[in-house]
Amino acid sequence: MKIAIFLILFSSLTFANNNPNFSTNRLIVKIKKGQSAPIFKNAISTKLLFSNVYVVRTHSLEKLEEEISHIPAIEYTERDYKAKPKELAKLGAIPVMDKTIQMASPFNDPKVSRIWSFKSAQKHGISINDVYNNTKATSSQTIVAVVDTGVDYTHEDLKDVMWVNAGEIANNGIDDDNNGYVDDVHGINTLNRDNDGNATGNMKDTHGHGTHVSGTIGATQNNGVGIAGIASNVKIMGIRTVPNSGDETDVDVIESYIYAAKNGAKIINCSFGKSHNEGGMAVSEAIEFIGKEYGVLVIVAAGNSTQNIDRKLTYPASFSNDNLLVVASTQKRGGLSYFSNYGIRNVDLAAPGSNIYSTVPGGYSSMSGTSMASPTTTGVAAEVLTRYPNLTHLELKQVLMDTVTKISRFSSKMVSGGRVDLKKSLARADSL
Repeated sequence: MKIAIFLILFSSLTFANNNPNFSTNRLIVKIKKGQSAPIFKNAISTKLLFSNVYVVRTHSLEKLEEEISHIPAIEYTERDYKAKPKELAKLGAIPVMDKTIQMASPFNDPKVSRIWSFKSAQKHGISINDVYNNTKATSSQTIVAVVDTGVDYTHEDLKDVMWVNAGEIANNGIDDDNNGYVDDVHGINTLNRDNDGNATGNMKDTHGHGTHVSGTIGATQNNGVGIAGIASNVKIMGIRTVPNSGDETDVDVIESYIYAAKNGAKIINCSFGKSHNEGGMAVSEAIEFIGKEYGVLVIVAAGNSTQNIDRKLTYPASFSNDNLLVVASTQKRGGLSYFSNYGIRNVDLAAPGSNIYSTVPGGYSSMSGTSMASPTTTGVAAEVLTRYPNLTHLELKQVLMDTVTKISRFSSKMVSGGRVDLKKSLARADSL
């Protein structure tokens, strides 16, 4: 699976023969139901990912594949595909402050007025101000995993909303909770592995994309600094799986999903994707697994190629998993962003994604892309789940889709035909 960050540019990915687009030392192996994982003579190690799907580390991929081809217990193998390295999008211009929004804001965060999506549905927003001006945030906490470039967990607007692994003692170099990860206090880093192939614990963002996504979802509200996130009682689990060059792999993505689900995340935000699938289904099977076993909703960006992804498929957006919610991007005047993908079958709804102001390492700035529309929807989903924690992941998805602000020109562009709206979603959830 070749993956590329969804920030404005979403190009076809190619590779040269001398620079393979897959890991040369890892292979995904699925064992047939009822069979045990064989001992491979060409393996360094074999690790269970989920169900009966394993990742096998090797010094010789070709020898391992040849060996496996003669083993009847194997259902399939997949190479660990990655993306062609590319420059990620840069920070955008900072939006001009809107004093009308500032006066009506229920938040004391000084830069919140720059987030235009907080406006009412009538003004092309998602009714954040309407909700918080008229209702109190309540109750249970929702853990959201951000599978991305990592998170700046020391940021002034994020340090208080970071998920903390209570079983782990920070920076002691020990796997205190025996979950296979050392010092995974706020999440894991699948890009930095130890000598045994285990992901490490420091998921600090060195790019900015994951930090921006996280701020949109849950930057601390009413702390008198910076901005406010959409969700009021959320904990952000940071998982660094997207390199700054954008060439993350299938194994890393799958491991991120499983880690998030096992550690209590009920929503996973995925602002990345690929324009071509090599035929593998392990990522889709992982999404299916965490839905059925852990009740996780996976929210993904539709992509930025201005194309119909019913015809030109994009992954994971074009997978058919029931627990997958695919998001297109809208701009300040209400229409689809010029870059946004669409599809009457494969795109579920839309959300603001153009010129979105949020946190970045050391400060704040704006970015554009379906990468920003996805966390906008994730923030809404997290707030709905926080107030109505008994909703199942599939009920939550249906609530979001059934309560969009309908836009006539979207009727042929996506399943719901509209833009997500927190106020309407809460009203529907309350009636269930």
